[in-house]
Amino acid sequence: MDKSVAIKEPGKNLFWYDASKLTIEGRGWAKTESFYERLPAKAREIVRAPVWQLSRHPAGITVHFSTNAPSLSVRWDGFSAMNHMPASGVSGLDLYVRHAGEWRWLATAVPSATFNETQLFADIPEVQRDYILYLPLYNVIHRIELGIPGEFEIKASPVRTNKPVVFYGTSITQGGCASRPGMCYSAILGRWLDNPIINLGLSGNGNMDPEVIDLLCELDPAIYVLDNLPNMDESLINEREESAIRKLRTTRPETHIVLVDSLLYCDAFLVESRMNRCMSSNKAQYSIYEKLLREGMKNLRYIKNDGLIGTDGEATVDGTHLTDLGYLRFSEKLFPVLRELIAGSDIRV
Repeated sequence: MDKSVAIKEPGKNLFWYDASKLTIEGRGWAKTESFYERLPAKAREIVRAPVWQLSRHPAGITVHFSTNAPSLSVRWDGFSAMNHMPASGVSGLDLYVRHAGEWRWLATAVPSATFNETQLFADIPEVQRDYILYLPLYNVIHRIELGIPGEFEIKASPVRTNKPVVFYGTSITQGGCASRPGMCYSAILGRWLDNPIINLGLSGNGNMDPEVIDLLCELDPAIYVLDNLPNMDESLINEREESAIRKLRTTRPETHIVLVDSLLYCDAFLVESRMNRCMSSNKAQYSIYEKLLREGMKNLRYIKNDGLIGTDGEATVDGTHLTDLGYLRFSEKLFPVLRELIAGSDIRV
């Protein structure tokens, strides 16, 4: 980026660049009310109020850039935490760097105020490197700026032409309760697949609203991953899921659709109602899957709850929402299927 567009900090050799002018991934629509939001502005009048509010959280949105600077600072707005999820995941930023051909964690920006500034790293060799900055999972954000010394440069990464993987689901999809944004399973899978992703997790509201399915049909992904069952009981699945899948298939005849079982709640081995909730939802969804296969629907896959988060009970905060360990295990189960589908598809825009 041209230094003329940067803002020099008085008294310091530090130049601030607007991150929105770099390469941004994870936005399915260009016309949003605020830049770092996930649904289009028109959705405000279409979807339920909680869906709209949750869509304003920038889960899955990432900034891609390169710089040769030995230090990097960031400033951004927003501070919030939950009683079971830290501020670093709710409102923080997460920086990854490509090193030896792999994406490696480098720094987390932990918020402490309504407007935050911190140094992500310092004193590293002055070599051009590629970076990904992950945005907060559960907090509205309006402003992100990256600061580097004046004698160095920051560049937007080339825009990738791969079609994205779209994840639609619940709080687990959105990122609850990862300790930092880069540990949400969509983020992990985006790095492992080296492919753009769009996170449409809607905490407590990922229940296949017809209006949301209509919006999903506007996207043109390589894969739709539907991970909705923690928000849908058997009755709602039978009411909505078949028509949702048919609508996606009619609109995108060749796009892969992956259905994911509900993970098994970690206390379900003793709490019968929790076990029944998971098993009945999974049975209802699998019955729809089998019906559609019998009819000849193509490019439809199913990921069953075969230890999605392990079987030792150590993968959640509260029996439902995942820790980083849970997200890693969940990603390991999804990765082989998604890798196979992407490898066998024409996924260029």
